[in-house]
Amino acid sequence: MTTDALYQELNYVNHSREKRLFYANLVIDNPNLIPRLLEILFMVNDKTSPRAAWVFEFMCGKSIETAIPHLDTFTNNIHKVHLDSAVRPVAKICEYLVTAYYAKTENKIQSALQPEHLEKIIEACFDWMINDEKIAPKAYSMNILYMLGKDYDWIHPELVMILERDYQMQSSGFKARARHILKKLK
Repeated sequence: MTTDALYQELNYVNHSREKRLFYANLVIDNPNLIPRLLEILFMVNDKTSPRAAWVFEFMCGKSIETAIPHLDTFTNNIHKVHLDSAVRPVAKICEYLVTAYYAKTENKIQSALQPEHLEKIIEACFDWMINDEKIAPKAYSMNILYMLGKDYDWIHPELVMILERDYQMQSSGFKARARHILKKLK
């Protein structure tokens, strides 16, 4: 399937779990489609970009190790994503990666996810925390930064500062997650 053909197929993806799962399975069964899917995902001004992000998120949720050959492409481009409906799944994918990285059971992500990948994820998470994003990317970012703070000792103080500074101005969802993270940090 060409990039153009995949682009056309993505027009059939909607918010339904069924459609996202169907296309995620299609990509898992045809890994040669992943570079094309990422190419569409990182057409950041295109209305189809979020649809590609949804499919990639479901693919990663089902089989995170499928993303390993594409970690460079993914992490080098996550900072470009800006459409709300694409930022949320990209942040969720980052959470999947970092959660797998810190999993107690050994997995391939632990050796594949390199410091340069983690640094790009950290940068994106702090951007999502300080920029005017919706609650979901901020919540995922809090979790990611909390986990990564175990290895990067400068992260937790920065995270606490942002959470305390922004607490009063944010939504109840942000406040609930922030309270949870702050409690774990203190």
